[in-house]
Amino acid sequence: MFAVPDNTLLVSENPALRHPVRVALEFAADRGRWGHLLRYDPDQRFHALISGDDREEVWLMSWLPGQRTDLHDHAFSSGAFTVVDGALTETVARRAPDGRAISESHALVTGQSRVFGPGYVHQVVNEGPDPAISIHVYRDGGRDMRPFHLDPRFGPVQL
Repeated sequence: MFAVPDNTLLVSENPALRHPVRVALEFAADRGRWGHLLRYDPDQRFHALISGDDREEVWLMSWLPGQRTDLHDHAFSSGAFTVVDGALTETVARRAPDGRAISESHALVTGQSRVFGPGYVHQVVNEGPDPAISIHVYRDGGRDMRPFHLDPRFGPVQL
Protein backbone atom coordinates (compact mmCIF):
# COMPACT_ATOMS: atom_id res chain seq x y z
CA MET A 1 0.00 0.00 0.00
CA PHE A 2 1.19 3.57 -0.57
CA ALA A 3 0.05 6.99 0.45
CA VAL A 4 -1.04 9.64 -2.04
CA PRO A 5 -0.56 13.23 -0.86
CA ASP A 6 -3.79 15.25 -0.54
CA ASN A 7 -2.60 17.81 -3.09
CA THR A 8 -2.00 15.21 -5.85
CA LEU A 9 -4.15 15.74 -8.91
CA LEU A 10 -4.88 13.26 -11.63
CA VAL A 11 -4.51 15.06 -14.93
CA SER A 12 -6.42 13.43 -17.75
CA GLU A 13 -4.62 12.68 -20.97
CA ASN A 14 -5.04 15.24 -23.74
CA PRO A 15 -6.32 13.23 -26.76
CA ALA A 16 -4.82 15.75 -29.17
CA LEU A 17 -1.35 14.83 -27.88
CA ARG A 18 -1.72 11.07 -28.42
CA HIS A 19 0.41 9.89 -31.31
CA PRO A 20 -1.76 8.82 -34.27
CA VAL A 21 -0.04 5.42 -34.42
CA ARG A 22 -1.07 4.83 -30.81
CA VAL A 23 -4.66 5.73 -31.70
CA ALA A 24 -4.62 3.43 -34.75
CA LEU A 25 -3.19 0.54 -32.70
CA GLU A 26 -5.78 1.01 -29.96
CA PHE A 27 -8.63 0.90 -32.48
CA ALA A 28 -7.04 -2.05 -34.31
CA ALA A 29 -6.94 -4.03 -31.06
CA ASP A 30 -10.62 -3.37 -30.29
CA ARG A 31 -12.60 -5.16 -33.03
CA GLY A 32 -15.75 -4.59 -31.03
CA ARG A 33 -15.63 -0.94 -32.08
CA TRP A 34 -15.53 -1.63 -35.81
CA GLY A 35 -16.13 -5.32 -36.58
CA HIS A 36 -19.81 -4.70 -37.36
CA LEU A 37 -18.79 -2.14 -40.02
CA LEU A 38 -16.38 -4.40 -41.93
CA ARG A 39 -17.31 -5.21 -45.53
CA TYR A 40 -15.44 -6.36 -48.62
CA ASP A 41 -16.48 -4.74 -51.87
CA PRO A 42 -15.31 -6.48 -55.05
CA ASP A 43 -15.63 -3.27 -57.07
CA GLN A 44 -13.76 -0.79 -54.89
CA ARG A 45 -11.80 -0.46 -51.68
CA PHE A 46 -14.23 -0.30 -48.75
CA HIS A 47 -14.01 2.40 -46.07
CA ALA A 48 -16.16 3.38 -43.09
CA LEU A 49 -15.84 6.10 -40.49
CA ILE A 50 -15.41 4.55 -37.02
CA SER A 51 -14.99 7.71 -34.97
CA GLY A 52 -14.64 11.40 -35.66
CA ASP A 53 -14.74 14.89 -34.25
CA ASP A 54 -13.38 18.29 -35.32
CA ARG A 55 -9.78 17.21 -34.51
CA GLU A 56 -9.50 13.61 -35.61
CA GLU A 57 -11.14 10.95 -37.77
CA VAL A 58 -10.58 7.20 -37.52
CA TRP A 59 -11.43 5.10 -40.57
CA LEU A 60 -11.69 1.38 -41.24
CA MET A 61 -10.59 0.17 -44.69
CA SER A 62 -10.69 -3.23 -46.32
CA TRP A 63 -8.65 -4.22 -49.34
CA LEU A 64 -9.27 -7.21 -51.58
CA PRO A 65 -6.30 -8.47 -53.60
CA GLY A 66 -5.37 -5.90 -56.25
CA GLN A 67 -7.30 -3.01 -54.70
CA ARG A 68 -5.35 0.21 -54.39
CA THR A 69 -5.41 3.94 -54.02
CA ASP A 70 -4.13 6.24 -56.70
CA LEU A 71 -1.02 8.29 -55.91
CA HIS A 72 -2.26 11.02 -53.53
CA ASP A 73 -1.64 13.14 -50.46
CA HIS A 74 -4.01 14.20 -47.70
CA ALA A 75 -3.53 17.95 -48.18
CA PHE A 76 -2.93 19.48 -44.73
CA SER A 77 -3.77 16.39 -42.68
CA SER A 78 -1.34 14.35 -40.69
CA GLY A 79 -1.88 10.91 -39.24
CA ALA A 80 -1.02 7.24 -39.49
CA PHE A 81 -2.35 3.89 -40.59
CA THR A 82 -1.93 0.41 -39.18
CA VAL A 83 -2.40 -2.94 -40.89
CA VAL A 84 -4.87 -5.00 -38.84
CA ASP A 85 -4.93 -8.15 -41.00
CA GLY A 86 -3.12 -9.15 -44.17
CA ALA A 87 -0.43 -7.18 -45.95
CA LEU A 88 -0.28 -3.86 -47.79
CA THR A 89 2.43 -2.12 -49.78
CA GLU A 90 2.90 1.61 -49.49
CA THR A 91 4.86 3.47 -52.18
CA VAL A 92 6.06 6.94 -51.18
CA ALA A 93 6.92 9.44 -53.90
CA ARG A 94 9.02 12.52 -53.27
CA ARG A 95 11.54 14.85 -54.76
CA ALA A 96 15.11 14.59 -53.51
CA PRO A 97 17.03 17.74 -52.51
CA ASP A 98 18.99 17.49 -55.78
CA GLY A 99 15.67 17.55 -57.69
CA ARG A 100 15.45 13.95 -58.85
CA ALA A 101 12.35 11.81 -58.38
CA ILE A 102 12.46 9.18 -55.63
CA SER A 103 10.00 6.34 -55.08
CA GLU A 104 10.28 4.05 -52.03
CA SER A 105 8.18 0.95 -51.34
CA HIS A 106 7.40 -0.36 -47.87
CA ALA A 107 5.90 -3.82 -47.38
CA LEU A 108 3.64 -3.80 -44.31
CA VAL A 109 2.20 -6.77 -42.46
CA THR A 110 -0.22 -7.15 -39.56
CA GLY A 111 0.68 -4.81 -36.69
CA GLN A 112 2.92 -2.47 -38.70
CA SER A 113 2.16 1.23 -39.10
CA ARG A 114 3.16 4.18 -41.23
CA VAL A 115 2.97 7.87 -40.35
CA PHE A 116 2.23 10.74 -42.74
CA GLY A 117 2.15 14.52 -42.65
CA PRO A 118 0.96 17.35 -44.88
CA GLY A 119 2.15 16.92 -48.46
CA TYR A 120 3.17 13.26 -47.96
CA VAL A 121 2.51 11.65 -51.35
CA HIS A 122 1.86 7.92 -51.38
CA GLN A 123 -0.07 5.02 -52.85
CA VAL A 124 -1.30 1.96 -50.95
CA VAL A 125 -2.06 -1.40 -52.58
CA ASN A 126 -2.93 -4.94 -51.58
CA GLU A 127 -0.51 -6.92 -53.73
CA GLY A 128 -1.06 -10.17 -51.85
CA PRO A 129 -3.44 -13.08 -52.40
CA ASP A 130 -5.51 -12.43 -49.26
CA PRO A 131 -7.80 -9.59 -48.11
CA ALA A 132 -6.30 -6.91 -45.85
CA ILE A 133 -7.77 -4.61 -43.19
CA SER A 134 -6.31 -1.31 -42.00
CA ILE A 135 -7.17 1.47 -39.56
CA HIS A 136 -6.37 5.07 -40.61
CA VAL A 137 -6.18 8.14 -38.38
CA TYR A 138 -6.44 11.63 -39.91
CA ARG A 139 -5.87 14.87 -38.02
CA ASP A 140 -6.42 18.50 -38.91
CA GLY A 141 -8.23 18.14 -42.20
CA GLY A 142 -9.83 14.73 -42.60
CA ARG A 143 -9.11 12.20 -45.29
CA ASP A 144 -9.31 14.48 -48.31
CA MET A 145 -7.19 13.05 -51.11
CA ARG A 146 -5.44 15.23 -53.68
CA PRO A 147 -4.38 13.24 -56.78
CA PHE A 148 -0.79 13.20 -58.05
CA HIS A 149 1.19 11.57 -60.81
CA LEU A 150 4.86 10.68 -60.64
CA ASP A 151 6.95 12.56 -63.16
CA PRO A 152 10.14 10.50 -63.64
CA ARG A 153 12.27 13.66 -63.72
CA PHE A 154 10.58 15.96 -61.21
CA GLY A 155 8.86 13.65 -58.73
CA PRO A 156 5.22 13.90 -57.63
CA VAL A 157 3.14 16.50 -59.46
CA GLN A 158 -0.34 17.41 -58.28
CA LEU A 159 -3.06 16.91 -60.89
